[in-house]
Amino acid sequence: MTLQWTAVAFFLYAEIAVNLILCIPFISAKRWRSVFGLKIWNWLSPYWNKCFFTMIMVLIVLFFDAVREVQKYSGPENMQDAKVNPNVYDHVHMKLFRAQRNLYISGFSLFLWLIMRRVVTLLNQVAVTLEGSAGLQAQMDSAIKATRQHQEDNLMLKQALLDEERSMSVKNQRLKLEAEKLAEQVKVAEETVRKSNAEVEAMKRQAKGLAQEYDRLLREHHQLQNPQSAADKKDQ
Repeated sequence: MTLQWTAVAFFLYAEIAVNLILCIPFISAKRWRSVFGLKIWNWLSPYWNKCFFTMIMVLIVLFFDAVREVQKYSGPENMQDAKVNPNVYDHVHMKLFRAQRNLYISGFSLFLWLIMRRVVTLLNQVAVTLEGSAGLQAQMDSAIKATRQHQEDNLMLKQALLDEERSMSVKNQRLKLEAEKLAEQVKVAEETVRKSNAEVEAMKRQAKGLAQEYDRLLREHHQLQNPQSAADKKDQ
């Protein structure tokens, strides 16, 4: 195996190991996000896209080179030469095997390179989604708590209003009873005043009658004291 294909093979093994580590189930996406948020990745981030596309181009070139080698050693001319000379047959099949091996190595390296990029992107998106959902959950919990507090406040306010209505009803009943008592007292006072007025009128009439009787008696008394003057008046 040449140096370039040895490097591609080691790169493939490294990709397999990294993808297996990224797919470990008990390492959460938040932990991977914290790992990807280290300063070293921030330092390498300007070069990451260049490195990613460079590796894609290199792997694509190696892949098409391997395809060319496979087509080259699997052509009919080589097979005819291999049938004529057994040594050539072994040599052609060895070259074909190496070309196919290189094709698989470069193809899987390219495939896993794209898969690894996608897995890292999905892990970051999942971590961001989890953080957003955690924030939404916290907001929902606070909203539910606020709603329950408002409900409790509304219940307390309703209870206070009911108590106030009950107390106002009791006060209204008391005021109504007091008003009825005052009305009865007013009626009694009016009746008393009416009786008093009637007694005053009766006393006025009685006093008037007594005054007339007094005047009559006074005149009779005056006549009895002056009988002569009364007789002279009659003669004249």
